Amino acid sequence: MGVHVQRAASYTVSKSRAILHPQTSHSIVAPPSSQDIRRSPVIQASKRKCTTEERNSDIEETSRIVKVARRSDQAMGQRASTNLTIKSRTDCVPPPLTKIRFEGPEFEMPFRVKVLLDLPPVGEDVRKKHGWNWEDRSLNIFVREEDCTVFHRHPVAQSTDCIRGLTAFKSGLHVWELKWAARQRGTHAVVGVATKNAPLHCVGYKSLIGANKESWGWDLTRNHLLHDCANSSPVTYPRVVWPESFSVPDRVRVVLDMDQGTLAFIVDDQYLGVAFTGLRGLEVHPIVSAVWGHCEIRMTYINGFQDPLTLQQLSRFAVRKSLRNKNISSKARNLPIPASLQTYIC
Repeated sequence: MGVHVQRAASYTVSKSRAILHPQTSHSIVAPPSSQDIRRSPVIQASKRKCTTEERNSDIEETSRIVKVARRSDQAMGQRASTNLTIKSRTDCVPPPLTKIRFEGPEFEMPFRVKVLLDLPPVGEDVRKKHGWNWEDRSLNIFVREEDCTVFHRHPVAQSTDCIRGLTAFKSGLHVWELKWAARQRGTHAVVGVATKNAPLHCVGYKSLIGANKESWGWDLTRNHLLHDCANSSPVTYPRVVWPESFSVPDRVRVVLDMDQGTLAFIVDDQYLGVAFTGLRGLEVHPIVSAVWGHCEIRMTYINGFQDPLTLQQLSRFAVRKSLRNKNISSKARNLPIPASLQTYIC
């Protein structure tokens, strides 16, 4: 069976194959055995009939993952598996792993985050106030004059470059989205938050965010959490997958809750759990570390609030939830309430 199925099967192995990560209390699933793979419901699902279009698409995706997996195994000093092949065009594999839904309490999106994401979007003037800081960057990075929410990195070899956001956060809940094409990430692509004292440049290619105690980052290439790396080891994130098995899409949402002192991430509307704690009482900026020449990264501030949720916000969220978030505009216009309230709900 293709490697795509083998990777996906790691989600369904028995508890006896789970190991405890040395840096956290979370259990990390061990690589699946051939017996686990054969018994996996993912394998059973893969035996269903597929259309020609589905098969061709799945075969192309599987071929790509097979090559990546072989390179990863060899780089880790392991012998490449001999059964990582595609038997025929009649084989059918599961969907990409970025679409898999993680289940468990730690992957349940917090209520406050749900309400914030359901609020009306902020205006363009607010987004610009939360753009990139032209005066707080590596010299190998420049911010677009016409749009401060986008920066461009010059193609400088053997250099790692960072830039901080304009706004520092000390309290409240805030969410922003980073659009970073996967093909422009290179070997070290890290997103997160940092204090004013975190370095913005170093010689060579490395994950600069998280290198010391002044920054906290998620390495999108290796799926590792990084903080004070000189004194601690990286932690896998999301915590239920192997680093090579999860592909981070082009858009990543960062969830910073300074009231709780936590940092988390969302991809494809999937909350990936709390990545870092202990940020309460600090003042941090959004930050990105890049090594790829000519890469461009856009930061869009989604929303945030400093005070506890108001009754108005909670009521709007409850009404929209009762409408099941489908065709809300048309449903809200039919509600027996004043037009101004209908507009607010929409």
